[in-house]
Amino acid sequence: MSNVDGILQKSLAGGRIDVEECITLFESDQIEKMGHTANLIMQKWHPDPITTFVIGRNINYTNICDVYCKFCAFYRPPGSSEGYILPDETIFNKIQETIDVGGTEILMQGGTNPDLPFSYYTNLLREIKKRFTITMHSFSPAEIMKMKDVSGGLSLQEIVRELRDAGLDSLPGGGAEILDDRTRRKISRLKGSWRDWIEVMQTAHKLGMHTTGTMVIGFGESMEERALHLLRIRDAQDDVKLQKLNTPGFLAFIPWTFQPDNTNLKADKVKPEEYLKTLAISRIMLDNIPNFQSSWVTMGPEIGKQTLQYGCNDFGSTMIEENVVSAAGTTYKVNITSTLKLIREAGKIPAQRNTKYQTLRMFEDESEVITNDFVMQN
Repeated sequence: MSNVDGILQKSLAGGRIDVEECITLFESDQIEKMGHTANLIMQKWHPDPITTFVIGRNINYTNICDVYCKFCAFYRPPGSSEGYILPDETIFNKIQETIDVGGTEILMQGGTNPDLPFSYYTNLLREIKKRFTITMHSFSPAEIMKMKDVSGGLSLQEIVRELRDAGLDSLPGGGAEILDDRTRRKISRLKGSWRDWIEVMQTAHKLGMHTTGTMVIGFGESMEERALHLLRIRDAQDDVKLQKLNTPGFLAFIPWTFQPDNTNLKADKVKPEEYLKTLAISRIMLDNIPNFQSSWVTMGPEIGKQTLQYGCNDFGSTMIEENVVSAAGTTYKVNITSTLKLIREAGKIPAQRNTKYQTLRMFEDESEVITNDFVMQN
């Protein structure tokens, strides 16, 4: 029996793999075997042949950012003539358009804009909640740390509590990239340490909010750094149970690949096989996170369909709008009808969910579609 076989058998038996075993998997080319194991583990969590998706929209309220990540093609520095802050009415119109096609989730993110006071965010959330019944799954840890910087002395816990009380429902996992400071200093030295990212998420968990975790590969990180990233996510999720917090913690994990086009960081694009391997290993390593999302935005719909055999139970968001990945030259488009078709082609039953992964609507009849369809707008 090879080392890989032993590690996979251990994980299937409910054993927890360590960092060295995780590195062994990353260094292996037995991708299909890992995918099979990840799929079996996914089925323990989700025995029914259902793949969920959420109808949501990314709203990038500003592109002004003072972190200057080398891998980002979306941001503009403060003072740039191409910088913007969306008017509130524009944001409200985008939310209404989302609701009109059955959308339930807004992922609002932007740059770390030093010119926006903390009150901008709380006032905007309150105005949104006055007007709409919609889940605000918004603001990355980096944005929240910037809010802390401009708040005039509020603690991180006070910042997150005020955001929650104003209408923020959950935190997305953006900005994790690789949770190791060697790579973080290389690609984004002003963004903060991996501990900063974890601290924001743990603060949200302590306040009863749920979050998602992410990982981006393809920056030239080592296999050890990838393994440590997964370990740090797993440890933070363990803390939720140890502290008996009133939250599921990380409800989902989403790995994806760095898109180098139009950025200042030169690298080769990650091959689909490496992405699928990373997805499978993440499902195997993260034994305490129930949901895994496909990253069809960066990998394309056909690879997205394959992810449903590599540990994913969720197709992510059929995003009406996406600007950040598109700025790096990747513009895969999927509408709701295409989502239903791809999930069915993978042998699964599609189901619309909300941000909490509660099923809203099943699509068991293959002739059933959503009439208010759209194509992702950039």
